[in-house]
Amino acid sequence: MTKKVVILGGGVLGTQIGLICAYHGYDTTFWLRSESSVGRTEPKIKRYSELMIEDLAKTKAVIGTPMGAYVYPRGLVADFKSATAESIDALIAQAKENFAEKIHIELDMAKAVKDAYLVIESMSENPEAKIGVYTAVKDLLDPETILCTNSSTLLPSMFAEYTGRPEKYCALHFANTIWKNNTAEVMGHPGTSEETYNEVVRFAGTIGMVPLQLHKEQPGYILNSMLVPFLSAAQGLWANGVADPETIDLTWQLATGAPAGPFKILDIVGLETAYNINQMKPAAQQEGTIENKIGKLLKEKIDNGETGVNAGKGFYDYTK
Repeated sequence: MTKKVVILGGGVLGTQIGLICAYHGYDTTFWLRSESSVGRTEPKIKRYSELMIEDLAKTKAVIGTPMGAYVYPRGLVADFKSATAESIDALIAQAKENFAEKIHIELDMAKAVKDAYLVIESMSENPEAKIGVYTAVKDLLDPETILCTNSSTLLPSMFAEYTGRPEKYCALHFANTIWKNNTAEVMGHPGTSEETYNEVVRFAGTIGMVPLQLHKEQPGYILNSMLVPFLSAAQGLWANGVADPETIDLTWQLATGAPAGPFKILDIVGLETAYNINQMKPAAQQEGTIENKIGKLLKEKIDNGETGVNAGKGFYDYTK
């Protein structure tokens, strides 16, 4: 019987997590709060599934080339060295079938999590929102179900007591564009059982990820401990009027050879996530601080509907 994975939430990364699970054969259910959430999530499912298939198709052109091993979608192709055009076509066909048959959306939380092998909470970076979901779901889960959080910056120990299963709870954090940037940071809290931790590491490998094991809790894990300060520094330059986002991005790209600058990354991550992370800093509530200025500027863009790539506009216009 195919194991069932449930994603609590349908944001940018939650959608990608669900799709990568379905791609690798897991029966995948998205639990969403409301019909309006469904209306926002379904276009993301369509968009990201199309991008995954598009990147698979592009892989055929780089088979046997010197750069191929650097640019192929690592989360989708298990063995690039032996890949052929025919094997990629088979993966595309299987992907289309799995996306059509293995992805479900459910508004009833009890139905969504019934018989789940693993549940991944992928709500916004808002402690109250996460606690609310854990409180609602804890008595609905089967005894053996593993519960993970995909939080980018918050520690699992902050929420373990609310889950009703602290020993079966840990963090499993993914990078954006999950099918290409196939990292899976696994971080327990002091109450996580060794059996649960090892099973989550194993699960990450089954969905095409490289499990990155953290030995202790760290706010921001490995990736965001480096990425968040970088993005904050760029936002500080913008908020202080030092330079506009396009110039800041251009500076970074020209000087480092990076394919994208910090504001393009923020558009991909989503400005609502960036805003929530910024507002958790105590200085964000103090008038006149750089964090306060960043929060006001981000909130203005969010209120205008400019929340990033998925909205068609963030710091850049994606409708052109």
